Amino acid sequence: MTAPPLRPSVTDAHMSEFDDVRPGATRLDSFTYDDAIVRKFLLATFIWGLVGMSVGLLVALQLANPVFNTELPWLSFGRLRPLHTNAVIFAFVGNAFFTGCYYSSQRLLKARMYSDFLSKFHFWGWQAIIVAAAITLPMGFTQTKEYAELEWPIDIAITVVWVAFLVNLVGTMVKRRERHLYVAIWFYVASIVTVAMLHIFNNLVIPAGLFKSYSIYAGVQDAFMQWWYGHNAVAFVLTTPFLGLMYYFLPKAAERPIYSYKLSILHFWSLIFLYIWAGPHHLHYTALPEWAATLGMIFSVMLWMPSWGGMINGLLTLRGAWHKVVEDPVLKFFVVGITAYGMATFEGPMLSVKTVSALAHYTDWIIAHVHTGALGWNGFITFGMMYWLMPRLFQTPLYSRKAAELHFWIASFGIVLYVASIYSAGVTQGLMWRAFDETGRLAYPDFVETVVKLLPMYWVRVAGGSLYIVGMLLMGWNVLMTWRNRPAQYEEPVVTAAPLSGRYVEPVPAAVPTGGARKGPIGRFAAMDWHRRWERMPIFFTVMTLVAVAVASLFEIIPTFLIRSNVPTIASVKPYTPLELAGRDLYIREGCVNCHSQMIRPLRHETERYGEYSKPGEFVYDHPFLWGSRRIGPDLARVGGKYPHLWHVRHMEDPQAITARSVMPAYPRMLSAPLDFERIQKAVDAMAMLGVPYGDAVNNAPALARAQAAEIGAEIEAQGGPAGLGDREIVAMVAYLQRLGVDATRTPAATASTAEIIAP
Repeated sequence: MTAPPLRPSVTDAHMSEFDDVRPGATRLDSFTYDDAIVRKFLLATFIWGLVGMSVGLLVALQLANPVFNTELPWLSFGRLRPLHTNAVIFAFVGNAFFTGCYYSSQRLLKARMYSDFLSKFHFWGWQAIIVAAAITLPMGFTQTKEYAELEWPIDIAITVVWVAFLVNLVGTMVKRRERHLYVAIWFYVASIVTVAMLHIFNNLVIPAGLFKSYSIYAGVQDAFMQWWYGHNAVAFVLTTPFLGLMYYFLPKAAERPIYSYKLSILHFWSLIFLYIWAGPHHLHYTALPEWAATLGMIFSVMLWMPSWGGMINGLLTLRGAWHKVVEDPVLKFFVVGITAYGMATFEGPMLSVKTVSALAHYTDWIIAHVHTGALGWNGFITFGMMYWLMPRLFQTPLYSRKAAELHFWIASFGIVLYVASIYSAGVTQGLMWRAFDETGRLAYPDFVETVVKLLPMYWVRVAGGSLYIVGMLLMGWNVLMTWRNRPAQYEEPVVTAAPLSGRYVEPVPAAVPTGGARKGPIGRFAAMDWHRRWERMPIFFTVMTLVAVAVASLFEIIPTFLIRSNVPTIASVKPYTPLELAGRDLYIREGCVNCHSQMIRPLRHETERYGEYSKPGEFVYDHPFLWGSRRIGPDLARVGGKYPHLWHVRHMEDPQAITARSVMPAYPRMLSAPLDFERIQKAVDAMAMLGVPYGDAVNNAPALARAQAAEIGAEIEAQGGPAGLGDREIVAMVAYLQRLGVDATRTPAATASTAEIIAP
């Protein structure tokens, strides 16, 4: 069976007026495109998307009712939540980007990919990384940094595979037969080089075992680096690659050229330069220096303009083609996806404003915001692209356009249910946390009261997420049936194009006359001829892109790390004891940071509820920082000494026995699992390498940990608790929780017992 007839491209021959070839002046090359690699990435996109969203549905059920938590440690909420985010971001969205990039780049550059081997290495290497993440995260191997949880061996593998991808794309640009780089390629290049920079610098660690490491940054500086990475992971994994896909596949599906070339230039350069500054707005009212958060807010607000420039450029491409939107499910997906992008990129700058952040931060409002982008923008652009590609890749008509149409409506309704319920939950949380009664006291002093109010909304989210997955299953059936109708052997059409060498190229005029020659630097800049020259130089263009994002980053990073006054020290703050450090590692392993923050903001309702606000100097020994980004449970920054040891034991064993309406999973296994005292020495050694003053603990950390564990175990027994816990994991967890916030609120003299264990 032959492929269905396709209309000629409207974007593949970008700026062709500058590639005028004299008849007979050059030869024509014959080559084929590598669509086999595109088919592999397309199928991987669907499979991992279904897996990631199914895990998301499970964790949504666990929040709605803790009965969905099991005693199996690898199925607890704290371990599954990062699996869900990594699967959706890097497995589903990542593979979707690679699908569109490999298909469009070859056609835009008029060249087969530089190396078939590198293409295959990229595909199989990336799938192996995803499998490694799917195994290690449920096992509790995590750095616990948002979107960067994977441990150091996997991070190295990501770097190797990503470099292979970069080399393959740059090599293809170098051997291209289309002189100018089309706008989609700009966004691909920016995404690849910026993600490489973000990934490397955020994941600098000291290993303390095969799957354990500690960030080289501590406290405030680690938080800054993480959200420099975290916000820009959203920017350069979830946004800019998909803008590149939009600039290629939307004109293709609409059979119309992109609305404005000049607007695309302004959109691209302003977006990548402004985006990189915005990360600190995630840390308003925290211990981060005020100047950094304010700078992040200013650039975040400015981001609204280029973001909407891209949205407008996309939607106006459909001028005169809206009748096609009514008939074509592909265009329906694209239109709603671009609209969701516009909504999310308006809301993002709004959330960066301090007064709005004071209400929204740590609430489900942020979850709704993220899912508006992920489900609407990333999901719908991916679905539209896949439906457009399937007939071309499988060389047979799409099995069912009606099923694709039904998928659109089911998924759209699912998004509405999801985001409406979680926006409501987020605003409800924020208002309840800050509510005071007529006497000036907190209206809801018991944190669990605010959780119970959200449960009906959590069930609506489950319904919305379920509908979205039903749409995915419908799409899977369409993919399968279309694939089954493929020809016995795929055709590989031979493409002919003239190589760049030997071409006659018209000289680019100094300025493009429009009713009279433009004069002066402003006129020459506005003509955009400088950018057309840049588009002929792929290496130079790549370097300039890197410069744009690197320079902006350095203006924030250098002052944060070099100005000592940004992080004033507190004399009473000492390193964790070896046992407390082991407890902190257990806290990280179980993903407690996914539900509990450790950062009290200087807002009245928070200081009334939790105690004195957090200071930068409290976190100088925290590798990594554990400030958190969400409160499903109360903040723990001042929990040390608030309850007796036995309370923590009972709470970890059966949270509902302590707080009847809690949605926290139980950890009874900690009462029976033996604590690995010998591993503690590796942790202390790694911390010492990072400059933490551990003194004698460097030589005998296990012995010190055993002594403190025996003391805590005896106290638990004396309080009426079970005997024999002195060598169990629970004592390390109790030791860590009882330490939180104590140093910053006691006098230096009160630290004598700690000083006996750790010499400063």
